[in-house]
Parts: sequence; structure tokens; C-alpha cells
Amino acid sequence: MARVDVYVERGSKRDFAVALAWPGWARSGRDEATALEALLASAPRYAKVVSRARLGFTPPRTLSDLRVVERLQGNATTDFGAPGAEPEADRAPVDTAELRRLATLIEVAWRALDDTAKAARGKALARGPRGGGRSLEAILRHVREAEGGYLSALGWKLATEAKGEEALVKETRRAVLEGLAASARGEIPAKGPRGGVRWQPRRFARRLAWHAVDHAWEIEDRRRVGSAASEKRSTASTTRRWRGRVRSPLVPETPRRSDRTEDMDAAESSRHGTQLLSLLLKEQFD
Repeated sequence: MARVDVYVERGSKRDFAVALAWPGWARSGRDEATALEALLASAPRYAKVVSRARLGFTPPRTLSDLRVVERLQGNATTDFGAPGAEPEADRAPVDTAELRRLATLIEVAWRALDDTAKAARGKALARGPRGGGRSLEAILRHVREAEGGYLSALGWKLATEAKGEEALVKETRRAVLEGLAASARGEIPAKGPRGGVRWQPRRFARRLAWHAVDHAWEIEDRRRVGSAASEKRSTASTTRRWRGRVRSPLVPETPRRSDRTEDMDAAESSRHGTQLLSLLLKEQFD
């Protein structure tokens, strides 16, 4: 495949590798090398996100397929865990075809989030090593509220009297697409009333799509790890019950132990799995 142009955003705590032409596809690492490796590793996953859009994305196979065309100094947002710098390419005008493409990539990012959330409803989401991690509904609310903030950065007002989360999401997304189009047509001043520089359409689309995809993948990962942990606990519980009830006729029956003692045994038998879960989540979400 043709090489993918990437820019690298360097922070003091982490670096981001971001695909210029594919909003939503960005990964971080301790440094440039690990960020590029993470971006390459996530390519098949991103391909699933954009597959229904039929925009011709083919996952790169090797690091040599990623071409770094710009390196930027990051900021506090970078270190916090989100891409926050603006590459030179984002300042280019957006024509009608590119506007349509950006809107499509935002919509497939939303679809990925919605589909993942639907699959996760009623399922356990794994917690972090210290019990952290938003609930499913809190994640979805956070994404919607963040998109309202991105609209402010774009210079487009979100005016809605909608009530209920579903209606708020619908109105916010409508405003996102309207604001993107207005910005691409040059209908939003480049600076705000106090002189602040507003986001350009590409930067807006890139940040918004990345945020939706990133949380879709968080939900997916936490559901998978949570399901594995739940299955392990269930297996341990079943094993414990049978161990206490199935007895050999040649072995004298011993007094049945208390439920509290059995619970302590179950906790001991699943301790290794819990430690592994904590390490996985710490590595992925910290």
C-alpha cells in the first residue's frame, strides 16, 4: 500500500503518532518509536471502524509504511493523554469533497461508539487497578459533553433545549456536522471575540473522531477483560461447590466448612487472575 503520512506530537510524558488523512486514528507511546508501533498495531482495528465508509483504507503492514512528515511540540493536553497540537496540513482549505469525507469519518466513529456501547450494555466493564474507570453511561455522557467543548473551540454554538441523554446526543451530533460545514465554508471567523484562535475543520474532525474511537475501544477492551474475569470467578465458584459436595465413599466425610471460609478460598484461587487483570488495565489505561 502507499505510505501513510503521520505527524508526531512530542510531550514531556508521552508522544502521539497521528495519521494525517485518517481522523480517529492516533495512538500514544512513551516516545516516538513506541507511539508509531502502537499506531501500526491498531491499524487493523481502525480498518474495522472505517470499513463501512468504503474510503479505501488499507492497514499498513510495517513501520516503514508510516512516514513521519512533521514533528510538533506537544502541550499539557498531550501529556494528559489526548492529541493537542495542530499540524501544518490542518490549516489547508477544505473543499466540498473533503468536507464530505471528514463528515463521513466522524459518523463512522460515532457508529463504532454506538455499536460498542450497545454490545456492552448489561455486561461487566473491568475496573482499573485502584477501582477506577467510568461506567458505560458515564463514558457516553463524557463523550457527548466533550463534543460540546469541541464545538466551542470551533466557534459554533450548541443551542439545544433537548432533555434526556438520547435527545442531547442527537442534537449535539447535528450541531457537530453543521458546525463542521460552516467552518469549511469560511462562515466562522478565524478568531473569537477575545482574540482566541479557533480550530480549523480538520483539527476539529480529527480530535472529535479520535475521542469517539478511543472510548469505543476502551469500552470494548474493558468489556472483554471484565467478561474474562467474570468467567474465571464463575469457574472458581463452580469448582468450589463441586469440591465440597462430591465425595469418595472411601474417604470419611468431614464437617462442611462455612461459606465465609469457602469465599476466602475462592478469593485465593482467583488472586492470580485479579493481579493479571490489574496489570493489563494499568498498562492500557494509566
